[in-house]
Amino acid sequence: MEELDLLKKDWKKNENSFDQISEVDIYKMIHKKSSSIVKWILIISILEVLLWTGISVFYNSDDYLIKTHNEYLIEYFKYLTYFNYAVIAVFIYNFYKNYKAISTITSTKQLMKDILKTRKTVKYYVWYNLGMMAISMVIGFVLVFSVDPKMHQLMSKSNALLLMILFCVVCIAFFVGLFWLFYRLIYGILLRRLHRNYNELKKIDL
Repeated sequence: MEELDLLKKDWKKNENSFDQISEVDIYKMIHKKSSSIVKWILIISILEVLLWTGISVFYNSDDYLIKTHNEYLIEYFKYLTYFNYAVIAVFIYNFYKNYKAISTITSTKQLMKDILKTRKTVKYYVWYNLGMMAISMVIGFVLVFSVDPKMHQLMSKSNALLLMILFCVVCIAFFVGLFWLFYRLIYGILLRRLHRNYNELKKIDL
């Protein structure tokens, strides 16, 4: 935001004669930065989907289900996958709509509304992904414990079930926490920049 700070200083020096021009210049700069941030949110979300799709190609759970004679579960996982992709597609579509809305030159108030809408959409997207990850891991652990004969033997031992549950809870908490940090780092930086832009627009709109 160094350029914006320099522009604001110049505005203050010449506020008596150049109020109107400086305000427009500041708005244009914030508008351009906001549009760029939302474009990156859209790009990162698409790359994320491509990454998980690539991973799922190399790791196929169908083979494990067939090996353990639980082919009937393949259909359920397919429906869950379709549902997840459908929800993600809706989020990406909303990111695209937000990008198009912010890219269009609008009033200061409308740009502020679009920034708030984008921030809210990203937060819902992050929490959905974290929630889906936790649910998928729980389903995965339950599946392994219920269909794998080796796990049945292991859990028949004393205190084995309690240790397994504790292990699952720790694993889920670790991976969900790890991805929360990832989202916090990637999307958090972009959202903080959007928030700064929103605060600058509030000053202009006063």
